[in-house]
Amino acid sequence: MSDARNDPSDQKQLQSQLPNQLPEQELVPEDDAVIGKAMRISLAAIMLITAIIVLIVCLSRDAVVEEVIIKKDAGAIESLDQHVETVPSVTFTDITKQAGITFVHNNGAEGDKLLPESMGSGVAFFDYDSDGDQDILFVDGSNWPESEKSQSASAMTLYQNDGTGKLTDVTEAANLTQIFYGSGVAAADIDNDGDPDLFITALGKNHLYRNDSGIFTDITEESGVTGGASDWSTGATFFDFDNDADLDIFVCNYVQWSRDTDFELNFTLNGKDRAYGPPTHYKGVHPQLLRNNADGTFTDMSESAGIQIANKATNVPVAKSLGVIPIDFDSDDWMDLVVANDTVRNFLFHNKGDGTFEEIGEIAGVAYDSTGRSTGAMGIDAAHYRNDATLAIGIGNFANEMTSFYVTQSDPTFFADESIVEGIGSPSRLFLSFGFFFFDYDLDGRLDILQVNGHLEEEINQIQPSQHYLQTPQLFWNAGPDARSCYVAVPPSETGQLQKPIAGRGSAYADIDGDGDLDVVLTQTGRPAILLRNDQSLGHDWIRIKLIGTQCNRDAIGTRVEVSDGGMTQLQSVTPMKSYLSQSELPLTFGLPKPDDSRTGATENARTIDTLKIHWPDGTTETHQNLAHNQLHTFTQTQ
Repeated sequence: MSDARNDPSDQKQLQSQLPNQLPEQELVPEDDAVIGKAMRISLAAIMLITAIIVLIVCLSRDAVVEEVIIKKDAGAIESLDQHVETVPSVTFTDITKQAGITFVHNNGAEGDKLLPESMGSGVAFFDYDSDGDQDILFVDGSNWPESEKSQSASAMTLYQNDGTGKLTDVTEAANLTQIFYGSGVAAADIDNDGDPDLFITALGKNHLYRNDSGIFTDITEESGVTGGASDWSTGATFFDFDNDADLDIFVCNYVQWSRDTDFELNFTLNGKDRAYGPPTHYKGVHPQLLRNNADGTFTDMSESAGIQIANKATNVPVAKSLGVIPIDFDSDDWMDLVVANDTVRNFLFHNKGDGTFEEIGEIAGVAYDSTGRSTGAMGIDAAHYRNDATLAIGIGNFANEMTSFYVTQSDPTFFADESIVEGIGSPSRLFLSFGFFFFDYDLDGRLDILQVNGHLEEEINQIQPSQHYLQTPQLFWNAGPDARSCYVAVPPSETGQLQKPIAGRGSAYADIDGDGDLDVVLTQTGRPAILLRNDQSLGHDWIRIKLIGTQCNRDAIGTRVEVSDGGMTQLQSVTPMKSYLSQSELPLTFGLPKPDDSRTGATENARTIDTLKIHWPDGTTETHQNLAHNQLHTFTQTQ
């Protein structure tokens, strides 16, 4: 990717550096997006302007359409920016060194400007030793085979948590010492033995590690999950797509990349120096769906399941996937998938319940942004952010593209991009966003957002003065349904050491020190990881829920949980694989606000919650009452 895709003058300069023959088929999805945009604006013009202007539009369509879009967006953003909410005072403290983390990501960069160097790797919070606290695994890259540097680091670094947030490097003891160019991570118990196993995506073949009491064994070859030898796999998720109670794997693949192709394209920003090129001139790659056979092996169901979407004119794969989130968006007890694609339309795979999916992203309204354009989509998450049936899908996008925020309408199967309306659009526009997740950082019972940013090019400020390589993470506070905009951008000065500009990529959250609030880990490309302790002291209560499912879905992935307390009901799902190439903890955290907090509706200081409802993936439900505040509660699904 290069920021040239957002700057017309840079695009012309970049085009002059390209070979004469480019893959024309890659331009077709963008043509579709432009057509979609034109249709939306043309319809608006028919309703709002006179017949004379309509005639002018017909004669000079492109120029008028672009002008209308600019005026419309600017007006909406300016009006919403005038509204101010008072955000809570919560600071995050950098405890990376104090906790014992020394991990520095190796992207292999030595000046050649190869695309994978710019993309970074993920991180996971998971309890690898099953002792009840959250450990951390960082995925690493590697030196390139052509490098003269010695190869000494593993593709992973595992830190064991002692329960207080003190971490010890146990990579070698856990037998995670293989070297490859790692990308993303997903963790789940695939063999029903109580230990979380690891799936690591990579440039080249992927890797599956079986966990036996804290010692990992590479079972990649015999399990059948390697993928293509030249594939570049990115995000991945465990989920049960066929409701047989064991966990299957969905794997995102990015683009058809090779070192030779990268050099042939010879991208530049200033006309002389190499730059990281955009994915628009690489062909796409189909994602993979791997069915768990319940015997340690997986079967590739990608073609028969209907997830291979090709360009109709060229039969070239459309997908350039970086992120995926499993959600049951239509509440039919079959897990669906939303896939974030970079520079081409996003996918919504609707699970038909017969082993196949139907791709309905365009029909459902999540394929493009509010102007009908495809975006540089990266990290992704989904949540019931209004504490009702309304579902939102958030996706971090490239610089000069607002974060996408698709919200269900009166019809729960249709979404509209409400990024501007909900207060996210204007503050996110200039940032290049990778990590994105919902979490309740202030424990007030409403899901906030953390977005992790960072550019690809260290020299970008010399080309575009509004852009910087190191960018500040953004925290969005959920102000509730009565506010003019649901989300308010928290001033960086109010977030403690979260305000430090970084080359942000992956992100995850967990309660690492047992105090009930959610701490955050961030990764950078080619730079040190950052662990931030949440030091909120607002006096809110909380409750944490750990679920143990039956058979091979012991992690209860896909389970929905409702917590009702003090007149407010919250809804969360167990979907730990989220954000960008990363995974957050399995236990769910529900904030319980102060009893006098009129904004949330809490009216009395009860020390137990009213009701907890668990909707298990197989459709069964159970209800619990009078659960104590400020505790972790564990529930095991009955057979």
